[in-house]
Amino acid sequence: MSSEILGSLEIARAISRMAHEIIERNRGVERLCLIGVQRGGVYLAERLAERIQSIEGEKPPVGTLDVSLYRDDLSLRREAPRIKETDISFSLNEMRVILADDVLFTGRTIRAAMDALMDMGRPALIQLATLVDRGHRELPIKADYVGKNIPTSRMDLVKVYYGEEGETDRAVLYKEGESIR
Repeated sequence: MSSEILGSLEIARAISRMAHEIIERNRGVERLCLIGVQRGGVYLAERLAERIQSIEGEKPPVGTLDVSLYRDDLSLRREAPRIKETDISFSLNEMRVILADDVLFTGRTIRAAMDALMDMGRPALIQLATLVDRGHRELPIKADYVGKNIPTSRMDLVKVYYGEEGETDRAVLYKEGESIR
């Protein structure tokens, strides 16, 4: 049976806490930018940037990143990937990049995102922010900022729904074999 693991209030609180942690760890917003991994990471990056602006009075630049062509499972897929928009209208050189994705699972999407970012410039550092960390890493990748850690089985699915997509903000855990609404 599916269960809501984060509601809209919990998501707002997690984003606020993560924004404060980002500011503290980076000693402000100088040379800071946020890059959201398409799709859910884009909403998370934008919300983090807006929250950072409300705290610091300055909004860090936000970009979007599609990692479809950097994935290591391209040759295993039956269908060609749907390419989404990558829009990074600023230099990544010497920037402190906060890479944002809504759910962290095996780490393979984040590896692909880091490969893509390195093709676009040479950041001073890359940190990872995720709304939900569900474990089961296949690569040595760890989030720097986490909204909530959720223990799952490998066959479960975590889906984050956003108001930007006409949904109510929430994160839902679907148990193995359940259909997603």
